[in-house]
Amino acid sequence: MRGKEPLVTCDNCGRKMPRNKAVSYEKTIRFGTDPSDKNNVRFMSSRKIYYCISCAKHRGIFEKKADEAARRAARGLSTRYSDNRNDNNRT
Repeated sequence: MRGKEPLVTCDNCGRKMPRNKAVSYEKTIRFGTDPSDKNNVRFMSSRKIYYCISCAKHRGIFEKKADEAARRAARGLSTRYSDNRNDNNRT
């Protein structure tokens, strides 16, 4: 899309900001008759929530995304290093 980005509202503080600067977070909502039983789910939906930079930092969403990225990188590096070690041992 060219031009101005559409504005979204922060769900925490109500600040309006362009969608490309907002931090999006997907929240899953579950409804059931018995809250202690996870298998008894009557309705389940997900909703995209937008936060401004300051609210996302305060809520710790940046830390969660950084941890996920580090886990993905560690998984990718561990497989590469294990393949290289096996090749070096063979020669």
